[in-house]
Amino acid sequence: MTAKKSIIFFDGVCNLCNASIDFVIRRDKKDRFLVGALQDDFSRKILSGFEVEEDYLDSLVLLEKGRIYYKSTAALKIARNLSGLWPALYPIIILPKFLRDPIYNWIGANRYRWFGKKNTCRLPTPEEKSKFLSEATLSQTGLSQRP
Repeated sequence: MTAKKSIIFFDGVCNLCNASIDFVIRRDKKDRFLVGALQDDFSRKILSGFEVEEDYLDSLVLLEKGRIYYKSTAALKIARNLSGLWPALYPIIILPKFLRDPIYNWIGANRYRWFGKKNTCRLPTPEEKSKFLSEATLSQTGLSQRP
């Protein structure tokens, strides 16, 4: 049986976030992730079934096995499933969030100033289309379409 895919929701206009998604897509050799912009109506529809504010953009959001993860926890859970040496970072998760998240928050608070932002959300290239969340790819997550 194939493992269900996790979904990474990201700020679609943030240049740093888009670069991070490109990084993940290149290293997701086991095809574990789908990605979707937090601003996208389809992403919002899915997240409405969880306790995520509709206008939330403060962090990437990971939906894995029916649970929502934010900030450094989400990043470390993603790293655990990438190719290369990135899974070696996962043991950092034993540190409490109050030690891990301030660095994440500092970068997040400055991301537009340091890296800029786009006027519109990123669209996938034809090669990336299967990695982006859509009605066609939703079945790969094990989620039913939420109201």
